[in-house]
Amino acid sequence: MFKWLFHRHRSTVQPRLSRIYIATSAGKPMQAVSTINVLMGKGLEGDRYYRQTGFWKSIEACQVTLITEHDIRRAQQKDANWRSQLLNGAHRRNLVIDGLTTKSLEGMQFRIGSAVFSYQKPRPPCGYLDKVAGTGISRILANNSGICIRVEESGIMTVGDAVVVLGTN
Repeated sequence: MFKWLFHRHRSTVQPRLSRIYIATSAGKPMQAVSTINVLMGKGLEGDRYYRQTGFWKSIEACQVTLITEHDIRRAQQKDANWRSQLLNGAHRRNLVIDGLTTKSLEGMQFRIGSAVFSYQKPRPPCGYLDKVAGTGISRILANNSGICIRVEESGIMTVGDAVVVLGTN
């Protein structure tokens, strides 16, 4: 049904969840996890947004943030010095997916594992990201810094799960 998503990005491989990161509160290091509970209206269990202890808790909070491998590769091309940090969560986004661009998720609902999400809005980098992850990261991420997504149905996600586009929200 949504075959155009794959052809548009020259991929016939099923999009997958590459990595999951959480931080217990604002400014704390990102921790990679392999499986996580996702709760509707709250986010990823144990994450700063779920606990409402994130930097943007009352203003621009997201339930979950997502970035793609495509976004990360583009940032790495701008500055190779950030290569290892970006692969270890310096982008400070919760989910990393491969096989789709964030633009292709705009206006869509999608399933990862047994959880269902919907596209909310772009998540541009800010000065706080430079403060926490290191000066310059906002510049290299620029317009490729990920999106905010909303949890529509609770579930469980595991690294390697397929990302299935369900349709428009």
